[in-house]
Amino acid sequence: MSIELLAKQGRDRIYGGLASIDSSRLRQMRDQSLRTCFSRFDEAEFRLEYVARIYGMEFINDAAGRSVNATWYALQRLEGSVIWIAFGGDSQADYSRLHSLALSKVRMLICVGGDSRSLHEAFDHVIPTIVDVDSIGSAVHAACYSGLTDVKVLFSPATRQGLSDRTAGLLFRREVNEL
Repeated sequence: MSIELLAKQGRDRIYGGLASIDSSRLRQMRDQSLRTCFSRFDEAEFRLEYVARIYGMEFINDAAGRSVNATWYALQRLEGSVIWIAFGGDSQADYSRLHSLALSKVRMLICVGGDSRSLHEAFDHVIPTIVDVDSIGSAVHAACYSGLTDVKVLFSPATRQGLSDRTAGLLFRREVNEL
């Protein structure tokens, strides 16, 4: 198959094909502990989880997106405009990889808790609106009442700091469902 033909099929179809190859190889593994370990990846909670559509906004829970790379993947997968909710406080993170996606997709960045200077330094000239809040609940409300319509609200922390995946994911889900 030529690279041109492969490219015409679309990224999601290619990813799906690669995943099916991986899953067929997984079934061939002889070690039960390896099969069990790898089969849990499909059950990953809080990975681009659709929560609700409210006031024309889709709320997406990616609380497991605890690195810049994971957030890059989430932003890359979403189509249209995005309000991104991230945890502040990671001065060691290199956010430069997110610049082109943020420039083309992110209309608002909401920084939750901590010291958000590093997010401001990385995105002040890239994202039109950056807001600091103290909790996930405040972030959900800020997104909901931002005045932006037809957007996806992505909660993807981009850092290991802050709450655990499970705690943050459950809080986000609860706050969205209480709108």
